[in-house]
Order: sequence, then C-alpha cells, then structure tokens
Amino acid sequence: MDYVRLLRMRPVLVLWLARSLSVLGDHLYAVAVIWSVYASTGSASLMGLVATLESLPYVLLGTAGRRLVSRCASYRALSRVDAARAALVLALPFAWTPDGRGVAVLLVGVFVLGILGALFDPNLEALLPGLAGPERVQPVTGLFDLTSRIARISGRAGAGLLLLMVSKLQLFAFDGAAFAVSSAALGWLARRHATLPQHRLPQQRPCPPVRAWPLLRDHPRIGVAIAVHGLVPFCSAATTVAMPALLATRFGAGAGAYGLVTAALGVGALIGNPVAGNRRSGGWQAVCCCAWVIEGLATVCMGFVGRVSALEALSLVMGLAAPLGTVTLRTRLARFPAAERLRLMAVEHTAARSGAVASTLLVPMVADVSVRGAFGMAGAVVAAAAVGGYFCPTPPSPGAGAPPRTPDRAVPGGTSQR
Repeated sequence: MDYVRLLRMRPVLVLWLARSLSVLGDHLYAVAVIWSVYASTGSASLMGLVATLESLPYVLLGTAGRRLVSRCASYRALSRVDAARAALVLALPFAWTPDGRGVAVLLVGVFVLGILGALFDPNLEALLPGLAGPERVQPVTGLFDLTSRIARISGRAGAGLLLLMVSKLQLFAFDGAAFAVSSAALGWLARRHATLPQHRLPQQRPCPPVRAWPLLRDHPRIGVAIAVHGLVPFCSAATTVAMPALLATRFGAGAGAYGLVTAALGVGALIGNPVAGNRRSGGWQAVCCCAWVIEGLATVCMGFVGRVSALEALSLVMGLAAPLGTVTLRTRLARFPAAERLRLMAVEHTAARSGAVASTLLVPMVADVSVRGAFGMAGAVVAAAAVGGYFCPTPPSPGAGAPPRTPDRAVPGGTSQR
C-alpha cells in the first residue's frame, strides 16, 4: 500500500508524527477545557462559547489574515507555533478559577489557541505536496487525512478515559506534551532542510500572500467545491448533536446504541480513506459531489428508518463517503503552486469552520422542534448543494483550464525531484 511506502520515508514519517500529535493535542485540550468549564460552572452556554471561540479565528484569519498566515509557511515557523501551544496549554489550568476573572482568562486562552491552530493547519497541509513529489500528492493527502481522523477519534475517547484516571491538571500536561513533541519533530525537519540548502524546498521560504477572490474567480469550480464542502458539517452535526435525541425518542435506545452508530461511522471512514488515497481515476468534481450527495441522502434517511441496525448501516455508508470527498478536494488544492495552495487551504478551513459553527447553532434548534426534521434539513442542504454545485454553470476564465501543476520538489530522501 502507498501509505506504508510513504511512512518508510523519514521526512514523511516525522511530519506524520507531528501531525498526529498536534491533532491529538487539539482534541485532548478541547475536551479538557470544555469539561473544566462545565464541571466548575455548570453552564452549557459557556461550553458553547468555548467551542465558538476556538473556531472563530479560522474564520477571521481565513478572510482577513492572509499576510499573517503566509508568514508561518515553513517548518521552523510551525515548530514555534506548536511550542507556543504547548506553553499556553500547560499554563491554562494554573490561570483557571471558577470566578468571572478565571472564566475570562480561559476564554482568552481558548481564542489565542484558536489563532495558533488557524496558523498551523492550512500551512501544514500546504507543505504536504513537497514531501513525496507531485506524483504522490493524492496518497500523501489521504495518509494525513486518515491521521487526522484517527487522532480525532482517539483524542476525544482518550481524553474521556484519562479523566477517569488522572486529574484535569495531568490531562493538560499530557496535552502540552503532545504539542511539545510535535514542535520538536517540526524543528527536526527545519534543521534538516537548513543543512541541505541545495535541496531546500520553495515553500520553506514564507509564501507571498495571495488574494482569495481573484484566485477563486480564476478557478470557479474550486470555489464552488469549497463552498459545498463547507456545508458538509451539517451532516456531522446531525449525527453527533441530534443522534442521541433520535435514538431516545424513536427507538428508546441509549448510550450503547449511540456508541455503535458512532463506531460504524468511524469504521466506514477508516475503510473509505485508503480507497480515496489510492484512487487513480480522474473527474475530481464528480467524485466530490457524488460523495457529498451520498452523505446528504444517508443523513436524510437516518431520520426515517425504523431500526437501529439501519442507522448503523447508514453510518457506515456516510463514513465510507466522507474521506472520498475530502481527500479528492484537498488533492486538487495540493496541485496548485505553493502560494496559491496555501491561500486555498486557508479558505477551505474557513469554509469548514464556518459550516461547523452554523450547523452547531442551527441543527439543535431544529431538533428541538422535530428530530426527524433536523436530519432531513441537514441532509437536504448538503445533497442539494452538491447537486447544484456540480451542475452550476461556471464562466470560462483564464485559470479554469487544465489542472495546475505544483513546482514543488520532493523532500531529499523521498521520490525523484523536479
């Protein structure tokens, strides 16, 4: 399998380790902060505010922070970002108190961590194509998508288990250690390239900032695909926020059934990701839209099936489709030159975070009125947007022709360089 061959390349392995630990740290910290807020204040609204403040910097930097984001387009800069995250996470539990001042300090810390995450994520993804050469852009994109999914699942579950065995202070310490090791791994990559100037990657120098709107106008299909992908979190919100209510009201089921449905979703994603990462056929837009239509229709059907086993089967289908759309879109973005790629990655993160915030606010409101309606609304929005995005007429433009070719070279020790 291509994933195994990729991990035999030391630079890929080191960056894979850094990404795994960084995503793991993200989710450990998220659970630790939200649990600390709820345990100390009992306020669900403050928990929602914490989640919103974490996503808000992605929206702000994605729309108005292109110069700041472009300054972190190197392994050395990303190493410093993760070092800052490690220090901040380790300091948070000592600054936290259940009074108003402590809550304010915690919210500021969450917002700053969100800014650091918004600087880190698109830049790391923009650096991926240089790891293994242009002919392996899709497998390396699939590998890191799989990494994020596994770390996301294990991070949340691991945080829950750790809270049963250790104190919140120790959980924050685990989180800080994950960021610190990630920082060290990225620092190793930076030093490796510094000692090999003849093989220095173009994107190791800060990318010049690129304006998003002219770029999206030149590539309208990319813009449409990013917009549709930004709505996919509506399906995720239905399966996480509204699913417990559906199981309880329609099937009289509880946490056990919810765990099985969630597990089926995860198993589907783990099966679907290698397929997406090793797919060889073309037609990226058709593949993305088909995957999102499947996710949307499966979400709609969840609200109307009569058995829990049918919910599990639909969750498996959703899990299979989810990485196909994400990996295909990000592979397409990864084929752009470094500066354009970074800007498009930032826009994609902005769209996804905006959709996540909107769905987290809207889906529970609809579920309070009708649980079935929440699934129908979420799925219909995604499916209709995917169909409309595929058939939407896009005007011809100078940059909308053949797929762009990235000029980046492979990391030394990897595949052949250009």
